[in-house]
Amino acid sequence: MYRGHEEATAESFRKDPVFAAEYLTTVLAEGNQEELMVALRRIAQAFGGVPKLAERTKLNATTLYRTLSRQGNPELRSMTTLLKALGMRLAVHPIEKALREE
Repeated sequence: MYRGHEEATAESFRKDPVFAAEYLTTVLAEGNQEELMVALRRIAQAFGGVPKLAERTKLNATTLYRTLSRQGNPELRSMTTLLKALGMRLAVHPIEKALREE
């Protein structure tokens, strides 16, 4: 049975939430805001889609679709609510290179 890349990736996110968190962490570290919104939407799709996420977060589905679009710009409160509904949270880590330069 053939599965497309998106379907296989979604299944990997569902089976291994640590992988999903590492994926988002990498996008946060190396990507831009547009890439982060796309990554969040991919993970949302893997965990039931935007309607289910809207239900869990008590956010309007239409607003959530816009938030997770390439042009989305969620407030920190919305971001933490979304991540919590996906079983994740934001974390801060020192940048090793920056620490060595000082």
